[in-house]
Amino acid sequence: MDVDLAAPVVRAIADAVALGDTGYPAGGAYAEALDGFARERWGWAGVVAGRVSPVADVMRGVLEVLDVLSSASDAVVVSSPVYPPFFQFVAHTGRRVVEAPLGVDGRIGFAALEEAFRVAGAHGSRPVFLLCNPHNPTGAVHRAEELAEVAALAERFGVRVVSDEIHAPLVLPGARFTPYLSVPGAERGFAVLSASKAWNLAGLKAAVVVAGAGAEEELGLFPEWVKEGPSHLGVIAHAAALREGGAWLDALLAGLDANRRLLGELVAEELPGVRYAPGEGTYLAWLDCRGLGLGDDPAAGFLERGRVALTSGTGFGTGGAGHARLNLATSPEVLTEAVRRMAAAVRVG
Repeated sequence: MDVDLAAPVVRAIADAVALGDTGYPAGGAYAEALDGFARERWGWAGVVAGRVSPVADVMRGVLEVLDVLSSASDAVVVSSPVYPPFFQFVAHTGRRVVEAPLGVDGRIGFAALEEAFRVAGAHGSRPVFLLCNPHNPTGAVHRAEELAEVAALAERFGVRVVSDEIHAPLVLPGARFTPYLSVPGAERGFAVLSASKAWNLAGLKAAVVVAGAGAEEELGLFPEWVKEGPSHLGVIAHAAALREGGAWLDALLAGLDANRRLLGELVAEELPGVRYAPGEGTYLAWLDCRGLGLGDDPAAGFLERGRVALTSGTGFGTGGAGHARLNLATSPEVLTEAVRRMAAAVRVG
């Protein structure tokens, strides 16, 4: 994101360095800070001692949970289009990816999900659903009733659920985040959370895995070295963000809300052939560019002819071709210039 770091985070890091507090991490500061944030923001008291493990980052946490819940002969279900590392990391473990495409509204398609659960169960004895909540790239913030239906389907088909909730703090006005583990039937699930996306701290590695009430024993199967993965300065920075970065986050969310409305206006004016449904969360915009005649990878055309770098939709799985993902977390001026360059690229093409 094109933002200055939150002042409490800067102070916490500077103080640690000044004190020489750059050794190994210790204690439960991250979990305690996340617990306070989750209670205040989401009304959720699920970050419970004994059901939390530190990990280096969210995808490292996802992989560790997959190793506990399944084997390389099992299948992992994803709701495409979805964050490309879901495919890449899962494939690297030797597991099969089964896609359950989203509906035309960019939300979970339950008929497709049921069929994917059936296929995954036939492929191996311990299938897993890797949920993205909120969803990257569509920005859908899953509703409580949707998550409860996911939990019910998972229980019916013997599927375990791992929820990537890295974008959880980035829910924009008009929507409300629901932790997966807070819904009925999700007790055997896992969630992986981090302050990295919301406070621009991805370079300061830290995250946590939270187990549902029925999965605590499995969390204990994590190798001890996994808990040593987070950076000590990362834990300090993330904990400071969660404890003291609320006002900064609120200002960020207001700016993202303004930018998603600005993007809608710019697309309507400059790129009428693009379909854009503003997301409810994340700082990302999912652009349907199939009406522009730029082929499966419009991002390549925007880069070559407009010098604007977007993320190609082709890596997001089914439903990604002809799409591109744009980052909203910049100034209105940069966003305006980016869209105008995209429009110029279309005219040149």
